[in-house]
Amino acid sequence: MSESVNLPALGESVTEGTVTRWLKNVGDRVEVDEPLLEVSTDKVDTEIPSPIAGVIEAILVAEDETVEVGTALVTIGTGETAAPEPEAPAAAEEAPADAEPAAEQPAAPAEQPAEVPSVEAPAPAEETAQPVEAPEPAPVDPAPAAEAPAAEAPAAPAEAPATPAAAPAAAAPAPSTEAAAPVAAGTTATNAVAPAEAPTANAGYVTPIVRKLANDRGIDLSTLTGTGVGGRIRKQDVLAAVVPEPEAPAAARAEVEVSPLRGTTVPMSRLRKVIAERAVISMQSSAQLTSVVEVDVTKVAAFRDQVKADFAKKAGVKLSFLPFFALAAAEALKAYPIVNATIDGDTIVYPAQENLSIAVDTERGLLTPVIRDVGSLDLAGIANQISDLATRTRDNKLKPDELAGGTFTLTNTGSRGALFDTPIVFLPQSAILGTGVVAKKAVVISNDGVDSIAIRSMVYLALSYDHRIVDGADAARFLVAVKNRLEGGDFAGVLGV
Repeated sequence: MSESVNLPALGESVTEGTVTRWLKNVGDRVEVDEPLLEVSTDKVDTEIPSPIAGVIEAILVAEDETVEVGTALVTIGTGETAAPEPEAPAAAEEAPADAEPAAEQPAAPAEQPAEVPSVEAPAPAEETAQPVEAPEPAPVDPAPAAEAPAAEAPAAPAEAPATPAAAPAAAAPAPSTEAAAPVAAGTTATNAVAPAEAPTANAGYVTPIVRKLANDRGIDLSTLTGTGVGGRIRKQDVLAAVVPEPEAPAAARAEVEVSPLRGTTVPMSRLRKVIAERAVISMQSSAQLTSVVEVDVTKVAAFRDQVKADFAKKAGVKLSFLPFFALAAAEALKAYPIVNATIDGDTIVYPAQENLSIAVDTERGLLTPVIRDVGSLDLAGIANQISDLATRTRDNKLKPDELAGGTFTLTNTGSRGALFDTPIVFLPQSAILGTGVVAKKAVVISNDGVDSIAIRSMVYLALSYDHRIVDGADAARFLVAVKNRLEGGDFAGVLGV
């Protein structure tokens, strides 16, 4: 009996998906909840697990093919009718390893029993176990003259197919004398079958880029345990397996790691195509510009250093600067909701809450999971949501609806050392805040009218906005509100632990 697996609904607004990669082939065995294939939508890339156990009978949708929700993707046989009919005489010829048909053959040429095990590696474990229990008859022991030809069989296994009629005629105990030869070198029956099972699923779960990197570094993929989704081997797993070279004397400059992408051509993923299309549409459909302020976060840095150890112990996550930026932005959005608004035709829609999209850098591209009603959360709540969403985004475990509904975006461009950038606003949102790297620098400060130079922790905040509804003055008021909140440094009451 066979069953079809259809493309499931991957979100309220998702109507179709593109098959990016099959993780199983026709004839492969699949268990319940084991990944079958990867599907890409305009919201998220995800793996489709098998709802049933069985054997892949037919793959109905090819890779890179786009189909609607509900389309049959693959048929899986449950195995109820897969057993061969025992009464069929042809079964013994097609599967010589079957012990029952072999036992029914009365006329078995005794002079060539050795040729049977040499061609029957797939034999069931219960048959191969018998030779191990009686390993005494080794091929080098003296044998009766009638069995002399059999002693030569191990030296010429390639001649086994020349006598196909002898295989089904052999009796079950006959292979015991010759089966000891393959396992004589300290090998058990289980080990003898192991080579057929040795290839792991992880070895196939690699992209061409990762495979090329492994080849360049001399890494055997079958020896690696993948840390990606479904045990997939990633670039980091290959790099971690590289044996470090002896430490060289200090050089004048750091060596740059050469990317395996040099000189290659790879197709754009569906996610990258969607990001590209949305970016172009947003730039062509809205009037975007960016305003930047410099903020002194010395008090925030001091407060963070004071509480981060206790915070990590109680909240279960590290306290970075990002939750402070998110909380300050959420408070400013409440005061200046135009920055949180959207355009609907000729009207301006002011949402009743602040749904903060957090930009997350992944191997597949930039994704923006959403923190719902961020204005109602404290620092601990925001930090936990950021950590959870970022982890599940990178592990490809997000639900598609968790990427929808954002009203304002926060992107931490400083996580890679950038001072600031001019981020693009993605419609239908009207603004996005970019936070640069927090760096210590010498700045002029004023105390009671006296100027002096001090070492302060500084950061640039860049707000890109849609000038169709947000004016420069609106943007400036929002940025100054965020700046004043951060420079005040009073976050003890909203720590949340």
